[in-house]
Amino acid sequence: MSGTNTDVVVVGAGNAALCAALAAREQGASVLVLEWAPKELRGGNSRFTGGMVRFVYENLDDLVRVVPDLDEDEKINTDFGTYSRDQFFEDMGRITQYRADPDLVTTMIDNSLDTMVWMQQKGVRFYPAYGHQAFKVDGRFKFWGGLTVQVSGGGPGLVDQLCAIAEREGIEIIYGARGTALIEEEGVVKGVVVRQGGKTWEARAKSVVLACGGFESNSEWRTRYLGPGWDVAKVRGTRFNMGDGIRMALDIGAMPHGNWSGAHAVGWDRNAPDFGDLKVGDGFQKHSYPFGIMVNARGERFVDEGADFRNYTYAKYGHEVLHQPEQFAWQVFDDKVVHLLRDEYRIREVTKVTANTLEELAQRLEGVDSAGFMRMITEYNAAVQTDVPFNPTIKDGRGTVGLSVPKTNWANPLDTPPYVAFQITCGLTFTFGGLNITRQAQVLDAAGSVIPGLYAAGELVGGLFYFNYPGGTGLTSGAVFGRISGLQAAENAMIAGGAG
Repeated sequence: MSGTNTDVVVVGAGNAALCAALAAREQGASVLVLEWAPKELRGGNSRFTGGMVRFVYENLDDLVRVVPDLDEDEKINTDFGTYSRDQFFEDMGRITQYRADPDLVTTMIDNSLDTMVWMQQKGVRFYPAYGHQAFKVDGRFKFWGGLTVQVSGGGPGLVDQLCAIAEREGIEIIYGARGTALIEEEGVVKGVVVRQGGKTWEARAKSVVLACGGFESNSEWRTRYLGPGWDVAKVRGTRFNMGDGIRMALDIGAMPHGNWSGAHAVGWDRNAPDFGDLKVGDGFQKHSYPFGIMVNARGERFVDEGADFRNYTYAKYGHEVLHQPEQFAWQVFDDKVVHLLRDEYRIREVTKVTANTLEELAQRLEGVDSAGFMRMITEYNAAVQTDVPFNPTIKDGRGTVGLSVPKTNWANPLDTPPYVAFQITCGLTFTFGGLNITRQAQVLDAAGSVIPGLYAAGELVGGLFYFNYPGGTGLTSGAVFGRISGLQAAENAMIAGGAG
C-alpha cells in the first residue's frame, strides 16, 4: 500500500478512538482507523478494563436513558442513589488534590450523561454493576461511591460492540498499522506515517485524531518519568501502549501536560503475567482491601485500607505496594467479611492461602516475617473500635485507635476463622502525563497555540488526573473527548476541503 487519502485518520482502536471515529462518521466524514495491534488484540487498554463508567445521573430516569433494559424488579429492589454534577466535581478535585485542569474536568462532567446516552443509542449496551459495586442491605441492593453502570461484556464487550458499529457505518479499520510520525506541512497536520508489515506508507488526511494510549507499556519511559523501580511493575493491559501518539505530537512541538510522574496503579495478583491476559481480563485486580488489612514482607501494615471507598484509593495504592520490600503485599481477611469480597477473588488464577488459625496463617504468608505479622495482628485487633457499627455501604467511622498506621473505616478484628489471604503486587493501568488539549480536543503547541488539524483523546491526554483517580473515569474521559475530537476533526475536514 503506497498511501491513502481520507477526511479523518484516527490512531488507535480503543474506546476513545472508536468514539472519535463514530462521531466523525456521523458528520459525514470518511474515516480511517489505524490499529497497531492485530485484530485479536485490538482495543488497547479498553479491551482489558472491567467496563465501569462514571457519569452524572440525577435520578432514575437519567439512569434508564443509559440502561433502558432495567426491569421493574430491579427498579423496585435496588437503591441506585444519584450522582450529581457537584459530587463528580468534588470527587475530581479531592482525589487529584485540586490540580486537575478545570476546563477539561468541566467538559468531561458536563458531557458525561449525554455521551453515555449517545453510546447507548449507537448500540453499546450497559447494565448495573451488581457484582462490583453493590451490597444487599435489608433485602435491597444498594449502590455506593457514585459508580453504578458497567458495559455489557466488560472491556472486550465494549471494544467488540464499538468495532461492529464502526464497521457497519463504513469505517475502515487497518490492523498491524503503527503510526510512527505525523505529516506536517506549513504548520498544519496532514496525516500519519504508518509502518505496517515491514513497509512504510502515508495515511493522508485533513484531520488526525491521536487516541492510542499512554506510555505504560514502555519500560524505558516508565523508568524515565515515573521513577526507579517502575520498570519491574506489571502492566495490566495492552503491550502496545508505547507512547507513540505522545511522541509523534511532541516531535512537532506539542506541549506536554499533566502529571508525568503519576500513573493509575492498583493491587494486582503477584503471579500475573507481565502484560494483561485477555482470558482473565481485569480478574487479577484485588479491590476489596477496605474490608481487611494489607501487610508487607515485614508483617507490617503500610496504608490506611479504610481511608475512603475503594473507588478513591485503589488507583494509588498500587504505588504503595511497589515501594514495599520486594514489591509485594498480602491482603488478609477473616470469615466475617468473605461474603463482601468482589468477584475477582473467586477466579481460578489467584495467589491465595487459607488457615484455621492466625499462627498457621502467619507461616503460610510467603515472604512475610511471621513474628512481625503476629505482633501487628495483636496490636491491630486490640485497636479496633468495636463499639461502632460496621456498615460497608457508607464510610462508617469504625476505625482504630493508637496505631501509627490507622484504619479509618470498616475496621474489624481478625478473629473469625477460616482466614484467607491474597498476594498482590503493583499493576500499572495507564500513565497520567500526556498532551495539552483544549475543550474542543485540539492539541496545543508549546506556545499555547492550536496545532491545526491535530486532535487527541483518551489516556494520552494530560491534565485530568494527578496522583490518583476516581474509579470509572477513564472510560468516561475517553468517550467524552473521543466524541468531541471526532466532531471537531470532521468539522475541520469540511472546512479544509469538504467531507466525503
